[in-house]
Amino acid sequence: MGLKSFLSRPLAAYTVSQYQKWAHQPEVAQQRILQNLLQQGTATAFGHDHGLADVRSVRDFQRQVPVRDYEALGAYFNRVKEGKRDVLWPGKPLYLAKTSGTTSGTKYIPISQDSIGNHINGAKDALLHYVHRTGKPQFLDGKLIFLSGSPELEEVGGIPTGRLSGISNHHVPAYLRRNQLPSYATNCIEDWEQKLDRIVDETLGQPMTLISGIPPWVQMYFDRLTARTGKLVGEVFPAFQLFVYGGVNFEPYRRKLLESIGRSVDTLELFPASEGFFAFQDEPGNPGMLLLANAGIYFEFIPAERFFEPNPPRLTLAEVELDKNYALVVSSNAGLWGYSVGDTVRFTSLRPHRVVVSGRIKHFLSAFGEHVIGEEVEQTLREALQQFAEVEVTEFTVAPRVSENKAELSRHEWLVEFARPPHDLGAFAAALDAGLRRRNVYYDDLLAGNILAPLLLTPLPAGAFQRYMKSQGKLGGQNKVPRLSNDRKLAEGLMRN
Repeated sequence: MGLKSFLSRPLAAYTVSQYQKWAHQPEVAQQRILQNLLQQGTATAFGHDHGLADVRSVRDFQRQVPVRDYEALGAYFNRVKEGKRDVLWPGKPLYLAKTSGTTSGTKYIPISQDSIGNHINGAKDALLHYVHRTGKPQFLDGKLIFLSGSPELEEVGGIPTGRLSGISNHHVPAYLRRNQLPSYATNCIEDWEQKLDRIVDETLGQPMTLISGIPPWVQMYFDRLTARTGKLVGEVFPAFQLFVYGGVNFEPYRRKLLESIGRSVDTLELFPASEGFFAFQDEPGNPGMLLLANAGIYFEFIPAERFFEPNPPRLTLAEVELDKNYALVVSSNAGLWGYSVGDTVRFTSLRPHRVVVSGRIKHFLSAFGEHVIGEEVEQTLREALQQFAEVEVTEFTVAPRVSENKAELSRHEWLVEFARPPHDLGAFAAALDAGLRRRNVYYDDLLAGNILAPLLLTPLPAGAFQRYMKSQGKLGGQNKVPRLSNDRKLAEGLMRN
């Protein structure tokens, strides 16, 4: 055992003990965080505009601060980008995290001196929980790779600006930096495919123990390794121990990724976003992720089915229930106030509060009134893959197909890129249809009432999703393919590419 892995054991035990102090009473931590946010926010432009000095309770706060997304708060974010001080949080942000928005183009999310620790400590503490729970710190003695965006930063309004993964790269602890791959020069390559080739060059022959990234882009890395060596990843890297992922549901990618590795490795899920590091998997084998209720973020939860009402209920952590989908709303020491993140979560346990990410509030399919969410289609696909052992899916998305012919019914279209197609495409499509009908009563009613026809399954050629993402300038990094669309834009783009 190396020095790093040896020393990590007592640090991991201490870290877990500190989390246990608040994990079973997170409401107390949340009340303290809200009070601190209000104290800090009072003197800002946002605080003056919204009367934060007069807020005395959670209900006061909810009356004074409406739930808004990036576009609705755009006037404040624009002033931050211009370099103005004391707009959303005292002073100026330490960084601006640049991320792609679905309706607003590029978004610039502030990261303050107070909030940067949330991003850095969340990832660190996730690894320390893994060490403590498993007793396997050996990965710390090998080489670690974080497939991320470029760490090169530009300046916007005098504020260093870049992708969150690139910003985080500047804060990798010194004791891990010597273990880290790829090199800084390689990480700065913007072209994802060229970057992958260089990453393969630098990692072959190295004792890789931890690999981290968004699953579809890690799969591209694995494919390049196998194409170069003719071996499975587990053979190329015999010391590979831990796969860390986040950003998308792992289940649609699980089989292909694990087959690419060729043997069992441990996995660890994180819930990072430009708006904050929200949760991580604190117990191996438990799919729920511990919500970080003591890290400078005040959480609110809106029942997903009521999100688009004029005044939907905003629940505190003390009011949530198990197995219900909630839209996630945050206020934070980065200067976000009543901010709709766009993700939906579902609680799998209370005290400690653990969540799974169930989808995106704006990524749903309700062209015919069915309101299908991401979790439903992902679970449906997973169930179908269990029934059809020969099938392997690379990527997929679902879109409405509105019929212009009165003699034909409208339907859902599943656009699927198969690594290994089903022997019987019709039977696989029928299994998907049956699975979604069981999970969504509205979809079932529409088919039973002959309003919709059974789904159309459209196989796409190899590389279709990669070509589409490349055409949109979104290949690699933190970019993700939406599971669901309420229009045909993505579907038509895939067909063209």
